[in-house]
Amino acid sequence: MRPAYLERLAARSAATGTVLCLGLDPDPEGLPAGFSRDVGGVEAFARLVLEAALPFAAAVKPNLAFFEAFGSAGLGVLERLRERIPPEVPVILDAKRGDIGSTAARHAVALFDHLGGDAVTASPYLGSGALRPLLEREDRFVYVLCRTSNPGASEFQDLRVADRDDPAEPMPLYRRIARDVATWGPGGTVGLVVGATASTELRAVRTAGPGLAFLVPGVGAQGGDIDPVLQDGPAVEPPAGGRPGGGLLVNVSRGIAGAAVAPAPGDLGERVAIAAREWSLKLPVLS
Repeated sequence: MRPAYLERLAARSAATGTVLCLGLDPDPEGLPAGFSRDVGGVEAFARLVLEAALPFAAAVKPNLAFFEAFGSAGLGVLERLRERIPPEVPVILDAKRGDIGSTAARHAVALFDHLGGDAVTASPYLGSGALRPLLEREDRFVYVLCRTSNPGASEFQDLRVADRDDPAEPMPLYRRIARDVATWGPGGTVGLVVGATASTELRAVRTAGPGLAFLVPGVGAQGGDIDPVLQDGPAVEPPAGGRPGGGLLVNVSRGIAGAAVAPAPGDLGERVAIAAREWSLKLPVLS
């Protein structure tokens, strides 16, 4: 069996000196000039971004929707990109799955065994039992949606719900999720997705789940602040705490790929590499 996910993530974070996660979201309508707006252009551009930015990233996160949109041809692109990522680099498949246990079991086979994901994103809406087939894989990992970065996140995630231990003191749903998720699985196979655009909520989630690894979107094009993420993002207790990076990953997609899209002189790959290096320096592993 391979080393546990958190061990591999810590090793890669230490080797690169960063908590940067490279997001791969290749939108055919946003490709640079010279790339066709079809599955071939998407593959060529995604490969360029991956190869240029990979040396500066602690992990890679392909968003499945941008590949699934092309059907079997898009999944073929994803499989070929996965083959280009060395085994020491954790790969998170941003799938946002969440269904009854029998369906989740097939998700585990598809995402972990066939597509080669080291980790996946998932919804907690159906409860811990629904995610058990994903959580029980001790060499893999699940990032559960908690307080996301999108503008409409507060519609449900901020709703106040009962505290099992103290029903008279309701708490925001995202905080309840963080506290309960910390007890899911065999230990060391679950973390949270927490957006950088909600720094106050991120701090509250860290308090509720002091040992959980965080995957944090929202610092690039969405405008989230980096400093609160670096302050409150790393875990302060086991299983993620006490390791290089504290289990923190900060995702940047358009902030890196956009370097090839914006009009500017120079080789596209070099521009992407420069952007990735700059982000890696903004997102250091803090001791």
